[in-house]
Amino acid sequence: MSTPTLRRRLLTAVPLVPLLLPAACGGTRTGTDPAAVTVGGVTVNIGPDQHRVRADKIEAIAALVPQAIRAKGELVVGTTVRGQPPLSFLATYDTTAIGVEPDIAQLVADVLGLRLSLDKTSWENLFLAVRSGKDDVGFSNITVTEERKDSYDFATYRVDQLAWETAKDSPITKIDQPADIAGLTVSVASGTNQEKILLDWDAQNKAAGRKPVTIQYYQNGADYYLALRSGRIAAYLGPHPAAAYHAAVSGDTRIVGTYSGGGATVPGRIAVMTRKDNGLVKALNQALNTVIANGRYAEVLKRWGLANEAVPESVINPPGLPRQ
Repeated sequence: MSTPTLRRRLLTAVPLVPLLLPAACGGTRTGTDPAAVTVGGVTVNIGPDQHRVRADKIEAIAALVPQAIRAKGELVVGTTVRGQPPLSFLATYDTTAIGVEPDIAQLVADVLGLRLSLDKTSWENLFLAVRSGKDDVGFSNITVTEERKDSYDFATYRVDQLAWETAKDSPITKIDQPADIAGLTVSVASGTNQEKILLDWDAQNKAAGRKPVTIQYYQNGADYYLALRSGRIAAYLGPHPAAAYHAAVSGDTRIVGTYSGGGATVPGRIAVMTRKDNGLVKALNQALNTVIANGRYAEVLKRWGLANEAVPESVINPPGLPRQ
């Protein structure tokens, strides 16, 4: 792809910009295939033809699915595609949703004997879509919180790790406590677990008499990274998988700190989310435990370079991030 084309796509905030940078920027093409890159020794397929890992239907688990969902024969999965590879994003030159989240959703749908239907949505609309019943579940790097458990049921499937990302030439070399961001301009996605953590760190700084944090919000991944490169923000707090992937592929940024998505009080857990008491969570939990046990789950995580975020079992509604 030519430099002018890359610049046009960046300015229009197309999520795949970080994926399409040339090998000199940190990502390595696999042969001449424009739909594959190698990140950290893992070859990642970023094209629309995913050849996803599949699983077999388990009749006893499929029978746990509420009749209304079984009758329509599909599992409608809400997932966001705002440009955070390898979580959930758009394939190269295509509108297909791909990533580790759609892949795990596919495994669950297979075990339940349902056709997977991906509803590409925004983070802001995801929760309403699940709560209203428009989407049966949400697979979108969703952290379990006590507040969310009031309205939703959860079945866990990954650990929740966050990362602080800076420009590669930034003078910031480490962020691991609130004092490290005092007085800085930083960015985070609105309405997320990481926003709550950032606001808590800012409150701690103010209570200690340190300078407050200036928070900037953007709409998608490309905007965050453009702000980092231009110096409009000093750091970005986001999901560790996305930060690690972007840093490896683009060569423009680096990770200067990691943090548990659960904060200091509980382990951070990523889970599939469904409307509370709709009868689906037990089936989701058993489907996840099935693919964890038979190795399909491990294949998916390895496929996206996320083997270190595996969990030994799926748990229903564990303790979540405390209420604010």
